[in-house]
Amino acid sequence: MRQNIAMKYIAIGLLGLATALGNASHAQNAPQMDLQRIRLTAGMHLIDAQVAASPEQRSTGLMFRQDMPPSEGMLFVFEQATVQCFWMKNTPLPLSAAFVADDGRIVNLADMKPHSTDSHCSTQPVRYVLEMNQGWFGKKGIKPGFKLGGKPFETR
Repeated sequence: MRQNIAMKYIAIGLLGLATALGNASHAQNAPQMDLQRIRLTAGMHLIDAQVAASPEQRSTGLMFRQDMPPSEGMLFVFEQATVQCFWMKNTPLPLSAAFVADDGRIVNLADMKPHSTDSHCSTQPVRYVLEMNQGWFGKKGIKPGFKLGGKPFETR
């Protein structure tokens, strides 16, 4: 009798664990939408950027996102400046990445293809990467050397 009761509790525990893992797996396959936002400027253009600052937020990024409004993007914030490399696994949107120095200066730009595992890296150490819809920077005439504005790039 005790063995049957113990087996029931083990089965209930395993069912709960499977449910929790299933929910976590589902959450990992959904776009993250509840990130903090920040307003950036690119000359006269305003950017409403979601901020991916934690390792989990940065690793998910814009994965699974089916669309993004034209003036929105995602700003990836790293603890220290290093060479940053990005890929597009599980990301259906074509994106352009701006690799950005501490002062807001764009170091280099990269166009990235959806679902690709090709690496796109900064040409020098940076703390910030701004992803926008592919072509956004080009349409605005923004090139390497251009300075973005906003709180992260203000000198203290």
